[in-house]
Amino acid sequence: MQFKKSDLPKILDSMAKEATVLAPMKVKGNSKFAPWGTEGELDFGAQNVLLPPKDCLFPQTEKMYRFETDGLKVNDFEVINESRPTVLFGLKGCDMQSILCMDDVFLTKGYVDDFYKKKRDDLLTVCINCTTVAKECFCDSMGGSPNGHAAADIQLYDLGESYQVKAQTEKGQKAVDSWQQYCNKDEGEIKEIACELKVDMDGVPEKLAGMFEHPIWEEISRKCVGCGICTFLCPTCYCFDIDTTKDGAEGTKFRCWDSCMFSEYTRMAGGHNPRPSKKERVRNRFLHKLEYFKERYDKNLCVGCGRCVAKCPVNLDITSFIDQVKEVASHE
Repeated sequence: MQFKKSDLPKILDSMAKEATVLAPMKVKGNSKFAPWGTEGELDFGAQNVLLPPKDCLFPQTEKMYRFETDGLKVNDFEVINESRPTVLFGLKGCDMQSILCMDDVFLTKGYVDDFYKKKRDDLLTVCINCTTVAKECFCDSMGGSPNGHAAADIQLYDLGESYQVKAQTEKGQKAVDSWQQYCNKDEGEIKEIACELKVDMDGVPEKLAGMFEHPIWEEISRKCVGCGICTFLCPTCYCFDIDTTKDGAEGTKFRCWDSCMFSEYTRMAGGHNPRPSKKERVRNRFLHKLEYFKERYDKNLCVGCGRCVAKCPVNLDITSFIDQVKEVASHE
């Protein structure tokens, strides 16, 4: 089944009547997932948007509770639920994989984050295959593919003048059924592509498990400037801080993104910091992405989207690091 690209705005308009539709948009020079029908232009030509879609499930700033006090007594307490039906339209395979990683963190191992779960339950995901890849893309080295993702509710394939449609879940089929007036039953030839940038992850998590005290960490961390751009552009980073604002008797508790690359992140109240230097912070980031998460959830926490590779101001490249690890002798 297909629909013409010229009908895409009509489909987005129809979906926007029932939900918030977030699509790849160019807004004030930045590419990101933004609400359809607001400022900006559709940016489906981008190989990937700069800002990841995790904000729709794990907002940069998220209100959690509202309360009212009288001295030490709490008179009123309310859980804030700002979730509503949302469509992520135009995801690439790497970003769909990142959502599965976030699902593991917020929904499994005996813990369910209700704020995340409500948003996830309200979410419809629509993936589009990549027709080109950026030089920084390496998703197919991390277990993904630029050609789509089986976990998306709907998978679209770019055929040039049209999109081929494949509903992959019951929720996705319901949405596709509402597009019938724009669709025909034609099938097209789907061309698959591969990433040019390759890394070999075979044995890397196991090797890293024995490299906690290796001199490689001192070496690679020297040029890090601690800006945190890698964590804020990463679709799978989920560090956050919880704080409170209070105006008189009324207050709100909220959480906001934080970064393990900041020295303040692990600084304790008494001043002690278990990660006092760049070496410990860079080590923690790379071990989390390539070893710890794999051990706990059997997935790489790096999905190969290439954002950190493209935007790190000092070229602290995770793919180069993986190559270095492969070259380290096992006895070192």
